[in-house]
Amino acid sequence: MSAKAMKVKRSTGDKVFDIVNYTFLIFLTLIVLYPLVYVLSASFSSPYAVTSGQVWLFPKDVSLVGYETVFKDPNIVSGFFYAVYRTVLGTLIGVVMTMMAAYPLSVRDFAGRGVFMKLLTFTMMFGGGLIPSFLNINELGLYGTYWALVIPGAVGVYNVIVTRTFIQSTIPYDLYESASLDGCSDLGYFLKVVIPLSKPILAVLTMYVAVGHWNDYFNAMIYLKSDNYPLQVVLRNIILMNQIDPENMADVDTMMKMQGLAELLKYSLIVISSVPMLLLYPFIQKHFVKGVMIGAIKG
Repeated sequence: MSAKAMKVKRSTGDKVFDIVNYTFLIFLTLIVLYPLVYVLSASFSSPYAVTSGQVWLFPKDVSLVGYETVFKDPNIVSGFFYAVYRTVLGTLIGVVMTMMAAYPLSVRDFAGRGVFMKLLTFTMMFGGGLIPSFLNINELGLYGTYWALVIPGAVGVYNVIVTRTFIQSTIPYDLYESASLDGCSDLGYFLKVVIPLSKPILAVLTMYVAVGHWNDYFNAMIYLKSDNYPLQVVLRNIILMNQIDPENMADVDTMMKMQGLAELLKYSLIVISSVPMLLLYPFIQKHFVKGVMIGAIKG
């Protein structure tokens, strides 16, 4: 029987469903993409075009004023370096510590596994607060260093639970028993079996932890000094410096220009701060979806 004859005949209802489904998905895609396109277009437009609402889809009065203003700040280069340094260091330590915490909790005969899981889950319900955390960081001698941003959040309980579930549901326990019979140690099994088979969840962890470190600015403001601020804090300071105070502006034209520049800077800063993470995603997208789907079962 030919493939054409074997093809199932679709009813009118199926065709209508496909049309409605595709229309809805296209509409949803446009809703998601439009803000991104708008921000990118606004960042390349003139301040007047942005404040007057002339930008809709494409740049209006193409200008690089926003980017020129941002890159004139002498702290941009150092801020970018510190942001990359923090993201790489924090992601490396965070992923390693999370895997090391999740693996023992996935082993069935690990003594006290249930107790440790309850203790970890308990910490998700309560926080120490900002002042106790600051005093603790200061007493440990971490204030003013990037270790204050990396060590306290190195192990996220949610990430540990998701990773443990991934290992339990994806890697057969028979592999562990076979490796044990062959004389493989727990460390050897972890390095030679668990890590190579955990690429999807490693991709997810890398993305989650990296984005968290890259976007965070509040902890950097609290625990770091002004001479080693990361990019996000530098960008925030640029916005604050370009804010206008109407009471100190006697000239209306000057006030309007400053307001337009301040508005334009927001879009330029969004693009600058988002590009590095957008460039990272294509390298891990192959494993990302699988890791999210499997690791999302947190049982």
